[in-house]
Amino acid sequence: MLVVLLLSNLIFTPSFFKVEVRDGHLYGSLIDIVRFGAPLIMVALGMTLVIATGGIDLSVGSVVAICGALACWRISEQGDQNSVTGVLVAVALALGLALLLGAWNGVLVAVVGIQPIIATLILMVAGRGLAQLITDGQIITVNSSPYKLIGGGYLLTVPFAILVALAVTALAVLLTRRTALGMLIESVGGNAEASRLAGIHSRRITMMAYIVAGLCAGIAGLMISSNVSSADGNNAGLWYELDAILAVVIGGTSLAGGRFSIAGTVVGALLIQTLTTTIYTTGIPPETTLLFKALVVTVVCLVQSPAFRAKVFQARRRPPSTPAGPAETATEKVRVPA
Repeated sequence: MLVVLLLSNLIFTPSFFKVEVRDGHLYGSLIDIVRFGAPLIMVALGMTLVIATGGIDLSVGSVVAICGALACWRISEQGDQNSVTGVLVAVALALGLALLLGAWNGVLVAVVGIQPIIATLILMVAGRGLAQLITDGQIITVNSSPYKLIGGGYLLTVPFAILVALAVTALAVLLTRRTALGMLIESVGGNAEASRLAGIHSRRITMMAYIVAGLCAGIAGLMISSNVSSADGNNAGLWYELDAILAVVIGGTSLAGGRFSIAGTVVGALLIQTLTTTIYTTGIPPETTLLFKALVVTVVCLVQSPAFRAKVFQARRRPPSTPAGPAETATEKVRVPA
């Protein structure tokens, strides 16, 4: 489906696959898809670990808004917004708060025992209010070149956001597939009580997943706010939690927990971003964008469903039934239940 979406853009934009270097920077539609999809990749990576443990995190969109608002507010209060030290302090404060918010969700779920959808719904609602409290209900704008680098800058001709997403993805793959961490996460998601009886610290694994999800959402918040040099506590990261869940599901991670795919999540996030780009490229009316997006995602999920594929293909391959002969009919009449 990702390939189909990419190829369909050639109909409306013949130069869609063209990538060129301008002023020492890579430009092109494919580069833009990955660059604008980097924040969603970050959020989806954290969501993957949470869902793999059998949970869900509805607060990531609010965490995106909070961290972007805190970083921009801290930079706007500085006398010199281009101070590298000041920007690093603002980034550290934002990411530190993201870790605390993730730990808050983890405590509610793993320690207190609240259902994940309810525990994270609390921060989803309260967090959006906290973001607006930080911004005082206004859009905070900043003019900081060092901060602009995070979401809109370039390093070695490549957008810096892409490099960050690649680094975090590589680290996630390294930790979950080259160490025992991935197996521990899958075991907790498969059966947390059995894992605990087997000697695995299920609560620690669950706490870790929510903390990582908060950190990834915080990084995404920095990317989004720095790309536009402003923080909007009301709209930043709005509905990002739904896109992240879709990316995770499209990537093959089971919502029941116990099985996850980092590579699949990245492809799912790129698929959603490509779909958004395709909608704008084809000129689909904005009022039908969400409907078109929902239809495409529904088709993708149905195609990926083993149960749906089995029913469709079995119905096509089922041989026609033949009428029973006289001997078979007689045998059925005398057959007595055991």
